[in-house]
Amino acid sequence: MRFLERIEEGPGAAELRATSYRMLALKRGATCVDVGCGAGHAVAELARKGLKVTGIDADPEAIAAARERAPGAMFHVAHSGELPLESESMDGYRALRLFHLLEDPVPTIAEARRVLRPGGRIVLGGQDYGFVLIDSSDQDLTDVIRLGLESRTASPRATRTLRDLLLDAGFHDVEVAVHTEVVTDYELMAPQLSAAAGAAVEKALITQGDADTWLAEQSDRGRRNRFLAVLPTLLVGARR
Repeated sequence: MRFLERIEEGPGAAELRATSYRMLALKRGATCVDVGCGAGHAVAELARKGLKVTGIDADPEAIAAARERAPGAMFHVAHSGELPLESESMDGYRALRLFHLLEDPVPTIAEARRVLRPGGRIVLGGQDYGFVLIDSSDQDLTDVIRLGLESRTASPRATRTLRDLLLDAGFHDVEVAVHTEVVTDYELMAPQLSAAAGAAVEKALITQGDADTWLAEQSDRGRRNRFLAVLPTLLVGARR
């Protein structure tokens, strides 16, 4: 939960959520489901905009936190591929930071289409780990460590396939937007950097010595105000 909170409260997160709301283009009183809602930041914001929001997450702890943040919203503990919602009951469907966790996205897309009304709007999105940029004096080693980061998720490059998935499922007016976050505060990224290097060692992509050297350089960059990471997030919107 601390990780979820840190992501949603970090620099650029509010702007990313606002972009997804603009792409949904829902009017006051419309129904909307946020799938993979986490701690409920988007649910609370959408509810304040006058929408009738339902939050869905497979993690009961996340749903408990979301209920505290948005007590007036409806919540369910459920998987994205099996939603406890009536067919054609939603005007909007939103799912960010979900698809990199799924082995097979097709059931989730099918459920999204089922619960959306004809003409309803869908917005999907997340990071494509193949596009993450981290500055380093050894870029080849950095690229291998980024593969370690990718190995920690089921589908690290799933976001680039979302446009195809929506078109294949019969959605229309598909649009793609890119939200780019630039991080120069080393402390914000330090846990992810350590996890990526550790995963690369675990996968035998690099040695522990390589990991230690790389992490020491990144820490030094942070002390000297030379740290730089660029994190693009793809947003894909469409109409049912």
